[in-house]
Amino acid sequence: MVTRISATFLVGISAAFIVKEPPVKWCLKSAKEKKKCDDLAAKAEAKFACVLRSGTDECITAIKEGQADAITLDGGDIYKAGLKNYDLHPIIAEDYGKETCYYAVAVVKKTSSFGLHELKGKKTCHTGLNKSAGWNIPIGKLVSKGYIAWKGQEDVPLEKVVSEFFSASCVPGATPGSNLCKLCKGDCSRSHNEPYYDYSGAFQCLKDDAGEVAFVKHLTVPSSEKADYELLCEDGSRKSIDDYKTCHLSRVPAHAVVSRKDVELADNIWESLQHTGDFKLFSSEAYEGKDLMFKDSTVQLVRVPNITDSFLYLGAEYMSTIRSLKKEVKTNSIRWCAVGHAETVKCDQWNSQDVDAKIECQQGRSVEDCLKKIMVCKVGRGYDGCHWRAAVMMCRSLLTETAASYFAVAVVKKGSGLTWTTLRGKKSCHTGLDRTAGWNIPMGLLHNNSKECDFSKYFSQSCAPGADPESSLCALCVGDGNQINDPVYKCKPRAEEQFYGYAGAFRCLVKGGGDVAFIKHTTVQENSDGNGDSWAKDVRSTDYELLCPSDVTAPLSDFKSCHLAEVPAHVVVTRPERRKHVVSILKDQQIKYGPSSSDNFKMFQSEEGKNLLFKDSTKCLQETLSSFQDFLREKYVQAIKSLRECASSVPELEQACTFHSCQQKS
Repeated sequence: MVTRISATFLVGISAAFIVKEPPVKWCLKSAKEKKKCDDLAAKAEAKFACVLRSGTDECITAIKEGQADAITLDGGDIYKAGLKNYDLHPIIAEDYGKETCYYAVAVVKKTSSFGLHELKGKKTCHTGLNKSAGWNIPIGKLVSKGYIAWKGQEDVPLEKVVSEFFSASCVPGATPGSNLCKLCKGDCSRSHNEPYYDYSGAFQCLKDDAGEVAFVKHLTVPSSEKADYELLCEDGSRKSIDDYKTCHLSRVPAHAVVSRKDVELADNIWESLQHTGDFKLFSSEAYEGKDLMFKDSTVQLVRVPNITDSFLYLGAEYMSTIRSLKKEVKTNSIRWCAVGHAETVKCDQWNSQDVDAKIECQQGRSVEDCLKKIMVCKVGRGYDGCHWRAAVMMCRSLLTETAASYFAVAVVKKGSGLTWTTLRGKKSCHTGLDRTAGWNIPMGLLHNNSKECDFSKYFSQSCAPGADPESSLCALCVGDGNQINDPVYKCKPRAEEQFYGYAGAFRCLVKGGGDVAFIKHTTVQENSDGNGDSWAKDVRSTDYELLCPSDVTAPLSDFKSCHLAEVPAHVVVTRPERRKHVVSILKDQQIKYGPSSSDNFKMFQSEEGKNLLFKDSTKCLQETLSSFQDFLREKYVQAIKSLRECASSVPELEQACTFHSCQQKS
C-alpha cells in the first residue's frame, strides 16, 4: 500500500516549520520616539517592537536584561554600556556622509565676543551629562588645559567644580535643582522630556538666549541660521560654522546602535534595518521632534566589525579623554599583559621579585586580546597590527650590529633545490598569523608577485598559528605534543603550540616536515650547534641556508645581503598618556633584572619556554621617539600595503581599530 500525502498537507507542514526571526525590541526614551517606532513597526511587517523607558540608563539596563534589544547611543553612553556590569557592544554605526565620525564644537552667537579661554562665569548649554560633544569633550578639554582646576573625584566631584566654574547651565542628567540644571526648561532629564536635551535642545538653549555657548556637533546649526553663529577655536579665535574642520574641540566616533554580545541578534537587527521600505528612518520632522531613534543628519548605517567592543569603537584618544574626566588613581606599578600560561608564570615570577610590586600581571588569550585590554586599562607587549602610535621601548638584540632592528629571512634545508620563485605548492612554517617576519613580510612579498590572496592555496600545507585550525594553514601544527591537549593548543598563537614563534617555526622546518621557515636571521644559530632546547641538540646550522628574493641561495651568515626585509625590533606598547610612567618603570626594572644583574630572575631569559614576555636575545630596552612610518621602515610598510590589498589579510583587530576615519592617523 502506497501512502499519499496531499500537496496541501505538505505546504502546511512546511509553513509550520518556518522559523521567523523575533522582532527587534527597540528601546525608546520619549512618547515622540515611541510613536516613530510604532509607525516603523507597522510599516516593517512586525520586524520591530517598541519598548518605552524613562531614559538612556534604563534602556541600557533593559537591553542587558533582555527586555529590549537595541538603542542608538552617543560615545559617552557607549562607554558606559560597554562596562562589565552591562557588556553591550556597538554593532551598527551612523554615517554622516562618507565618514563615521563627527566634530565636537562650541557654538556661540556672532554678537558675543569671548573666546574658549574666557568661559568662566558664562551660561552654558550641553547635550547631556556624560555625552560626548556636550560634556566629555568640552569639559575634558577645559580640565586638561587647566581652565577648570580639578584634582580628582576623591577631592571634589567634577559636577560640583563645573557648576562653580559656569554661572548657570543646562546639563540634562545632572542633579535636578543644581546649578547645572538651572537653565533647563523641563525636568533636566536625559530624555526628550527635557526641551533642551540633545543636540537640537542644546542649540535651542543658545538660540533662546538661555545660554551663551552650546556644546554640540558640527551638523547641529541649520544651514539657514549659520550666518548668525560662530565656532570657538582652541587657539582663542573664532571661525564660521562651516570651518569646523579647522576649528573644533575634537573628532568623535559616530553614534552607534548597541546590543548584547550575540552575533545572531546583531545579524537580525542589521537585516531588519535593511528592510524598512520607504520609512524615513533618519527624519523626525513628522513627529515634531529631533534626532528620534537616529540622528537626523545620518545618511546611512554601516555595520561595525564583529570583534569590536565599546572601547575599540571609541578609540584610544576618546578613551584617554574619558580617563582624564575620571581622574583614576595612578599607582606606581604597570599592569603587564602576558599571553598564555607560560608567559603568565614568568610574569608572576617577575612580580614576586620586587617588594614594591612594580609589575602586576594580567593574562590574555592572545596578543590581540592583550591589545584590547590595553585600550581599556592595561599595558602590554608589542604588536604591529594597529596604527596606535603608542610605541614605548624597542628590544635591542644581542646578535645584530644594527640597533633596534633585525632581518626577516626565509630558511630552507641546504640542497633542497628550492628558490624564492619555486615555493608554490611547498610546505611552509610561520611564526604566527599576522606576525612580522613569519607572515606579514613573506606573504606581502609573495602577494606582490603572485596577487594570490588565498595562501592556503599557495602552499600545500603550513603551520601558521592563529589561522583556522581546520584549514591547510594549520595542517603541520602539532599543539603541545600531548595528544589529549592537541585539540586545545594546536595552531594556537601561544607558547603551548610547539611550532609557534621563531624557534617554533624553525622546529617545524627541522622536525615537522616543512620545506621553508619564515623567521628572523638569528633564529637558526639560537637553536643549533648546542644552543636551544632539547629538540635542537643534534641540529647543525651548516645544514641550512637562506633563500634570497633574487632567486639564489646564500649561507646563513649573509643575512645582510640576503633577506626579505630589515624590520624594527619588537616593541612594548602602551596608551599615550601612560608612556612616561611605563618608560620610567621599565628603565628601572632592566637595571635590576637585565643581563648585567646578579639577581636570579632575568627579564630577557625564559626558563619554561622561548621568548616569553621579551625575546631571549634582547640585550636592553631603549626608548623610541621615531614616527610610525620611520619606525616600521619602508620595506615593511610596502609589504603590509601589498598584503592589505587582500581583504582576508586584514586582521579583525585592525579592522576594528581603524574602522573610523578619525582613527586613521599616519
